[in-house]
Amino acid sequence: MAGTDKKRDMIAEGPAIILCEPQLGENIGMVARAMANFGLIDLRLVNPREGWPNEKAVSAASNAHHVIAATRVFDTLEEAIADLTYCFATTARPRDGHKQVRGPVEATAELRGRFGAGEATGILFGREKSGLKNEEIDLADEIVTFPVNPAYASLNIAQAVLLMSYEWMKSGLADPADTAFKGPEITPAPKEFLHGFFDQIEEALSQRNYFRSANKTARMKSNLRAVFTRAQFSVSELDVLRGIIRSLDGFMRKDGKMRAVGDESGDKTDNE
Repeated sequence: MAGTDKKRDMIAEGPAIILCEPQLGENIGMVARAMANFGLIDLRLVNPREGWPNEKAVSAASNAHHVIAATRVFDTLEEAIADLTYCFATTARPRDGHKQVRGPVEATAELRGRFGAGEATGILFGREKSGLKNEEIDLADEIVTFPVNPAYASLNIAQAVLLMSYEWMKSGLADPADTAFKGPEITPAPKEFLHGFFDQIEEALSQRNYFRSANKTARMKSNLRAVFTRAQFSVSELDVLRGIIRSLDGFMRKDGKMRAVGDESGDKTDNE
């Protein structure tokens, strides 16, 4: 599948993802896929309606086989979180109580810190239709909720897991703007390369009478240089531009037409 590279190191760590009474195998599979995307491995199911293992979940997991294979099933939520020292409960609805409520960025930062200290942590997710019950939320240490449209706050369970998994991965990056894939290495061009490009293009334009008005030549050159200094060019980019100009320099204007220098067939045509 696109984006899958078995030659690269597999990240498999982080908090447990606990699904309380998930209803559809497809949703479990999509949760596993989201977890695999962002390096999570510990999926726990509490009394899944369609049982386990589930072929629909395997199909929807889209090659996240390592997550599916490691999935554990529990009869109760208490059993599923028994080994954890800290966990968040996800909910979109306002709740009465005294639990701290955080956004996903704050919540994953808290989980990252506890993970780094060697603690076992988790995130609780509720049923597709009704979410978590109050007594299930009572078992968590804190609540995490997402900044969503208040008039349409319901998320698919896989979407909710994806959001938290993404924030978990981002919380471990030295630079939050970092990405998994880097572009090609760019060698910025020294100014002498750019100056040489300006000399070349201005000479070519002068030969074609581009600078028709002597009193406007300085301004026209200034405008031209402004266009090509708006962004920092690399050496290879300037090589491309200079190659284009060299190609154009191989042509000369004659009788209102363009023809290649040394094109004998063109000369014969003009002389006839």
